[in-house]
Amino acid sequence: MQLLDYTLGQMLEKWAYETPDKEFIVYPDRDLRFTYAQFNERVDQLAKGLLFIGIKPGDKVGIWAKNVPDWMTLMFATAKVGAVLVTINTNYKLAELDYLLKNADINTLFLIDGYRDSDYVKMIFELVPELKTQARGDLKSDKFPELRNVGFIGQQKHRGMYNTAELILLGSHVDDLELESVKETLNCHDVINMQYTSGTTGFPKGVMLSHHNILNNGFATGECMKYTEDDRLLVCVPLFHCFGCVLAVCAIITHGATMVFTEDFDPLMVLASVQKEKCTALYGVPTMFIAELNHPMFDMFDLSSLRTGIMAGALCPIETMTQVMGKMNMKDIIIVYGLTESSPGMTATRTHNSAEVRSTTVGFEFPNVEVKIVNPETGEDCPQGEQGEICCRGYNVMKGYYNNPEATAKAIDEKGWLHSGDLAVKTKDGFYQITGRIKDMIIRGGENIYPREIENYLYSLPQIEAVEVAGVPSKKYGEAVGAFIKLKMGQNLLEEEVVDFCRGNIARFKIPKYIFFVDEFPMTASGKIQKYKLSQMSVELCKQKGIEIV
Repeated sequence: MQLLDYTLGQMLEKWAYETPDKEFIVYPDRDLRFTYAQFNERVDQLAKGLLFIGIKPGDKVGIWAKNVPDWMTLMFATAKVGAVLVTINTNYKLAELDYLLKNADINTLFLIDGYRDSDYVKMIFELVPELKTQARGDLKSDKFPELRNVGFIGQQKHRGMYNTAELILLGSHVDDLELESVKETLNCHDVINMQYTSGTTGFPKGVMLSHHNILNNGFATGECMKYTEDDRLLVCVPLFHCFGCVLAVCAIITHGATMVFTEDFDPLMVLASVQKEKCTALYGVPTMFIAELNHPMFDMFDLSSLRTGIMAGALCPIETMTQVMGKMNMKDIIIVYGLTESSPGMTATRTHNSAEVRSTTVGFEFPNVEVKIVNPETGEDCPQGEQGEICCRGYNVMKGYYNNPEATAKAIDEKGWLHSGDLAVKTKDGFYQITGRIKDMIIRGGENIYPREIENYLYSLPQIEAVEVAGVPSKKYGEAVGAFIKLKMGQNLLEEEVVDFCRGNIARFKIPKYIFFVDEFPMTASGKIQKYKLSQMSVELCKQKGIEIV
């Protein structure tokens, strides 16, 4: 596969010229539709508005919003003026926003009114009280010296903030030649996107990605699913994460196809949108697909247009995979594995692989990406079938962590290999199986225990919908094994039955000492289970059950 050398803006302009009347973005609930030409025109107007308020190449522009229509406009407008779009997790609270504004040196922040129980406008006024007293465009914040502008995504007017409608209007005061002259200075290897790692351990770090990183990763992803201009992808995963802004947006833009959006994940809205817009592809983490399959109105919808999609973020039970392929008609669904630091795709299954391969492995290397498994202690390559750390090298490796050379040097070795922190084995057929995370490993009295192995075994209990295994603090062993089980609706299971199921089938030290039945798991907004939070929860759950931890 030949690598693309486009910038994000050039890619959009290519389709605006070649297929101007083709639908690019659709919001069914708003009946909002943009063709490639219409969207490109809106992007140019906003890009000129950004120039009007002084945004320059390299400036950091934060976006804190769910999947609203102007998320996409900002993604492409910032790319056209050479600014770096910093995507902000919608679940962030005050302290996390404070950290990110400082750490990323945000010049301009765009936000919506809020999300779930968070009032974003109230939070920004609390952090930047100067907004209420200083003129727009002349912001000087004591706490955030780099911050110059705050923009509101929407029609409402707030003290000290521009809104997107005003910026588009201000863009009419900037000559087209000014935007063209800026675009001529851009290079496809410039950093264009900064995403903060989930922060499951320590402080989140800003991952710097270029046009080249994300467009080529998106293109390769689309090729794995055999995308054409006729495909219509339903996007219900968050745009602030690589799953949304790379595997979705960049896979579509590189193939000249169409995106249908829901602003937030709602299984009913997803099913209705697939039927209404005749979508051919759908993405999600396994819990999303399970919610769609188990929705009481599932059978009312015609999903016959579906063909492909991506399941990522967590292990998919084979039962769920076969249901998605059968009941949802997604016979060509694939699994993509990677991390933000690898733009994110590193490996993927392909459409011809069996359901078993798609539910037990993460496929094989992306085109133009090298993958290997190394011994985490010696750094030597592991033989086939031996567990080690999965690493990759290629165009997809990040430019580094923002202002953090030490962390960058730990993640990318001197030969250019990105170390994932994930444990894996390579099968005799050349597929990779993720077996756990180095930091998720439970050390029980000197025995190394890998949660994924126990989870895979427990999934064969028919009553279990989802299971996570994590360490429980132990005075005697340092850590003990805890199993956190979510049961299928209407099913019952006793702790003793789980233990009996394990006894004689897995090593005694791997049998869960503590079993907790839970309704949900603590997750990041991108769908990753936070195992360290499960470990923290275990102490409280034992107290509630009157169990003394030994």
